[in-house]
Amino acid sequence: MKIINLMENTLGSRDCLAEHGLSFYIETKKHRLLSDTGASDAFAENAMRLGVDLKQVDLLVLSHGHYDHAGGLMGFAKINPNAGILMQRQAVGAYYHKNDTIEKYIGIDPQIMNLPQVELIEGDKRIDEEIFLFSGVLGRRLWPSGNRELKVKREDGFYQDEFLHEQYLVIEHEGRETLISGCAHNGILNILEKFREIYGRDPEAVISGFHMRKKSGYGEEDLETIRKIGGELKKMQTKFYTGHCTGEIPFQILKECMGEQLTYVHSGDEIFL
Repeated sequence: MKIINLMENTLGSRDCLAEHGLSFYIETKKHRLLSDTGASDAFAENAMRLGVDLKQVDLLVLSHGHYDHAGGLMGFAKINPNAGILMQRQAVGAYYHKNDTIEKYIGIDPQIMNLPQVELIEGDKRIDEEIFLFSGVLGRRLWPSGNRELKVKREDGFYQDEFLHEQYLVIEHEGRETLISGCAHNGILNILEKFREIYGRDPEAVISGFHMRKKSGYGEEDLETIRKIGGELKKMQTKFYTGHCTGEIPFQILKECMGEQLTYVHSGDEIFL
């Protein structure tokens, strides 16, 4: 299985664009997949530079309802109007980054809902023997503190986003599983716990941001949470690939805990599993 990063926050060694966003192209025996489309159509420019033909993609999975993962979706639909687009029903919501000084809409373009190939799903969905989607992660153990500024707007005000719009892509290959998440807003440990409930074991590989990045700086409680998460992940035999919303300081702390078990993925990087 080959996985190519089409968009990430940082430039890799190849001639690719970078932006605050995430997108992966995935080749399996049966499928050509996209997981997210970054914040703009720049992911499609990177695909062209990397020799990825987006017209051959048969399925796009949206990890959650934020603009930095769905910003290129309308552009993709013009390039490839035949590929199915799967998202949780609640991915279409009024999602905001809100604190005392910021009130910014971070949801997806509402026009996405007019695309005929969009399928809104609720809960888990088995696509075929290779692809499974799950959601409904409710645990909050070592939950990233940056989530507290992410809200959903309703008629009577703003409420904490519970991230029921987040879903996780599992690719089953050669008797093993690879778990692909967008930002792991529900907490990577909680997501892995749900994975174990389903499969009875850990995945071979995890590709995900960990949503530890904070613009306001890190307190000792934040740093200790990151160390604890790194310690838990180190106990597993799983290989982890991360980037995007993990953040530079959290990555370095995790790297100290996990060593070669953890790899940062940049725009244009390839993963072979």
